[in-house]
Amino acid sequence: AWGKIRPSKGRIETFIKRSDKNRQLMEVSNSRGKKAITNYKTLEIFENKNTPTLSLLECKLETGRTHQIRVHLQYIKHPLFNDSEYGGDKILRGTTFSKYKQFVKNCFRILPRQALHAVKLSLIHPDSNNEMTFDCDIPDDMKSVISRWRNYINNDYT
Repeated sequence: AWGKIRPSKGRIETFIKRSDKNRQLMEVSNSRGKKAITNYKTLEIFENKNTPTLSLLECKLETGRTHQIRVHLQYIKHPLFNDSEYGGDKILRGTTFSKYKQFVKNCFRILPRQALHAVKLSLIHPDSNNEMTFDCDIPDDMKSVISRWRNYINNDYT
């Protein structure tokens, strides 16, 4: 997610409803919609004095609403990296320093989707009533972008 999220771990609890402006998107509401709860923890922060900050987060959901993580992170003003529908690509619009801008564009090419992946998914099977858990490693495109950010920040290429 873009930025340094404070506090570094916490809980986002809102209502989420379909957007009034774009029926394909969801949005936070003060009074209508379905209750949505996202617990987050910052795992790593990528920052130096010359570039906008990026945070690697772990999110654990208590509810499963459509676009929940994306909507909640947008709501707290830290949209997902490369999430064009919820503002995670807008960071480049105000950026003037070209090496950084090119670096981010290259990352967007490597990871041409929002930076979101379910490492673990658990559910109750509807017939057997048994809990089923599925694990999946972080995909190579995300690993590559995370590695590039570590290298970029540590070498201060700006």
